[in-house]
Parts: sequence; structure tokens; C-alpha cells
Amino acid sequence: MNDSTPPLHPMEREQLLAESTLVVTVTPSSEFHDDVTDNITALEQGDTVDSTPTLSFTSYDDLMETLTPRVLDLIEAIRQEQPDSINEAARVVDRDVKNVHEELSRLAQLGIIFFEEDGQRKRPVVWFDELVINLPFDPETGDTATAAP
Repeated sequence: MNDSTPPLHPMEREQLLAESTLVVTVTPSSEFHDDVTDNITALEQGDTVDSTPTLSFTSYDDLMETLTPRVLDLIEAIRQEQPDSINEAARVVDRDVKNVHEELSRLAQLGIIFFEEDGQRKRPVVWFDELVINLPFDPETGDTATAAP
């Protein structure tokens, strides 16, 4: 199994471990682009910006396909049990190693977890204590139907 997730720099790991909350939201890509542009402008002017770690999905469907109850159970099990490897994580949740590896690789690409490497072994780490899912509804467009499961 090949994992293309780039390793985190030790400073990045320390910054993540200092955080306690990951905010997950749904933001259209155009709005996300505007927010990033505004934050860059504010930083260039010496202003501060909200640095809360946030993962934005472009649609409710993408969010629901990624953070399924099964994936949330895996995240919680890793946070609580702190397995030493992907194989041990699979044993903790009583699931197939290949499927757990694929899910963990995807979560690492999204920044939800990271791996600490120890030789051939990769230990999955959930760096936050709390996952907050923020689902904004746009009252102007009345577009709440896509949020229904």
C-alpha cells in the first residue's frame, strides 16, 4: 500500500497538537476563495485573522461522504485508544486493515489526522479533542434541501 501523504514538519505537528478543536464546515469554493484572499490581505496589512483550524467542504454531500458514522467511530477510537500502528487501529475498530488504511490515508490528506512514523510502522494521531461541524444554511437562497441526509 503506497501512501502519498507528505510528512508533516515537526513544527507543524507541534502547532496541531497545541490546538484542541477542528471546525468542519461547508463553504462554496467561491466563498472560500474570497475568505482566503481577505485573510491574506489582512495579514499583509499586519492585522490578525482567525487561526482556528478549519476544514471546508464544498458541498453537504462531500461532507457526509467523508465523515460517515464509521469514519467518526474510527477517529474517536484512535483518539481514545492511541493505537501504535494502522494494523492496531484496524484491530481496535474490528475492521479490515486495507479499508482502515485507505480511510486513514484520506483523513491524513485532509489534515484530520497525521502519522508519526517509527521505522515501517505508522502511528495514526488525532490531534484535536473536539470536532465541531458547522452547517450554515443560506436563508437568502432557501437552499437547505442539500443538507438533508
